[in-house]
Amino acid sequence: MRVSILVPIYNEEKTIINILSKIQDEIKNLNEFNFEVIIINDGSNDASKKLLEENPNLYDTLISFNNNKGKGFAIKEGLKKISGEITLIQDADLEYLPKNYKNLLQPFKKHGAQVVYGSRFKSTEVNRVIFFWHMIANKIITFFSNIFSNLNFTDVETGYKIFRSDILKKIDLKENSFAFEIEVTQKIAKIKPKLRIFEVGISYFGRTYQEGKKIKFKDAVYAFISIIKYGF
Repeated sequence: MRVSILVPIYNEEKTIINILSKIQDEIKNLNEFNFEVIIINDGSNDASKKLLEENPNLYDTLISFNNNKGKGFAIKEGLKKISGEITLIQDADLEYLPKNYKNLLQPFKKHGAQVVYGSRFKSTEVNRVIFFWHMIANKIITFFSNIFSNLNFTDVETGYKIFRSDILKKIDLKENSFAFEIEVTQKIAKIKPKLRIFEVGISYFGRTYQEGKKIKFKDAVYAFISIIKYGF
């Protein structure tokens, strides 16, 4: 079973080589799968692109754009290049670590999963203690998303979303921003017959804003707008 790992990046010069090295270390241990790593450099204006060009052994494909369009845009562009049966989205910071891959991929092999979300709130793994109000916002967003999707997710804003590639490619994705997270969740909920969707607890090491965290209050507002927009 082939897995395409999409890594959208924007100004991650401090972490990009580290995360790609961790990806390579992890996929060497997962012999039941084979992998390709596709990087989408979404208009970085730091040294990210230079570092990537100097380390081509860490990935299979590099897509690069001059202007920043957003995570959703980067994912849509990456989907045009995938060859795997499964698509795994990996953030380029060090909040989500590839050591989670084994648990995230097992539902595809053992339970015929079509979609798997990694949950930060359903985990026995190590999790960094950080922003209380971010947690509350995530739980509220998840609650309202579940009302419209009729799914019992615990973490719709998770960075780890994994899909059967044929399903993800059929979804008409519109959002270019972080609102992708809500859009894709609402749209998989409406596919008939019902998809086999699973949730897996993951480890999570959230960053502070000083460390480079990008999510902001406006992204929470867009999330609520997207729930209404795509929920109906």
